[in-house]
Amino acid sequence: MTLQHLIFPAAPNLPLAPGQWTTQYQDQFANVLRLYFNQLSGLLQQFSNTQGGARISFPFGAFHSNDTQTAASTTTAYLVTFDTTDYSNGVKIVNTTKFVVDRTGVYNFQFSAQLSNDDNQPQDIDMWFRKNGVNIPDSNTRFGLPAHKSAGNPSHSVGALNFIVQLNAGDYLELVWRASDTQTVLQYYAAGTSPTRPAVPSIIASMTFVSAPLE
Repeated sequence: MTLQHLIFPAAPNLPLAPGQWTTQYQDQFANVLRLYFNQLSGLLQQFSNTQGGARISFPFGAFHSNDTQTAASTTTAYLVTFDTTDYSNGVKIVNTTKFVVDRTGVYNFQFSAQLSNDDNQPQDIDMWFRKNGVNIPDSNTRFGLPAHKSAGNPSHSVGALNFIVQLNAGDYLELVWRASDTQTVLQYYAAGTSPTRPAVPSIIASMTFVSAPLE
């Protein structure tokens, strides 16, 4: 047995009762039940020890984008795109925008967006969710960005939140955005030096299974 797998005991194969009760039948019957309950006890102990959680697998996915994402119009809604899959187990990206789930349940979607504004006035970015291509009511958040520091030296802010949603197997969730100015973008920055530091994705997102569907 490994930490990644649990062995579930099969239902006990109880012996058929004879026409008349015998001590031998009773002992055999009790032994079959004893073996089964010992297996159940061992299974429960694997959940209760300090490594019990290591044996449980839930759907999850983690993704990010290494592209700067721009808005050509302030009156158009744009889908946030993802070009890199970090982890995927029952949650996957389809066509760069759709978080598709394999299992029905309640999910927690979290994202962190690197927002940038190169306009000389404060600007806003709205970000909201769509389920199966339809806007989810009351799911929008507006993030404010200060005016740029100087021409070509934009201001920065991080837009981050989490969102709980119930999905059926095969459903998908998308993240949508709108900018109040075309100089306001989801910004990617390459890895830096002095000191050496990682790249800054324009968007990082994860989706994790929370529970079975609500009644």
